[in-house]
Amino acid sequence: MNITKVEAGGKHIAVASGSEIAIEDVQSAMDLMASVQYETGCDRIVINKSLFSESFFDLKTRLAGEILQKFVTYRVKVAIVGDFSVYSSQSLRDFIYECNKGSHIFFLPTEQQAIEKLSTLQ
Repeated sequence: MNITKVEAGGKHIAVASGSEIAIEDVQSAMDLMASVQYETGCDRIVINKSLFSESFFDLKTRLAGEILQKFVTYRVKVAIVGDFSVYSSQSLRDFIYECNKGSHIFFLPTEQQAIEKLSTLQ
């Protein structure tokens, strides 16, 4: 996994990318949060969808809710980047829609859109 730091709108944002699954459970998500904080000092993270286990996108596992709650609890703003149209679940689409209306968790199609979104938040 690669973690880089960018600046946009006066805010520092970490970008996590890679080809291997890095987030399989709550503990691995917290490990990612700790690594980003240690390496970059950022509390805003863009995470590529490819870093998540597919079970994250199956809401029946409750994994998405548990992981995203940790990000909110620790006041880390997150934008998950990728093509979510590949999922046919209406409940997942509703979940993504509701997250995008909030101020902590976002699901966006491109890294640039994610950086722009996170840079405009308070």
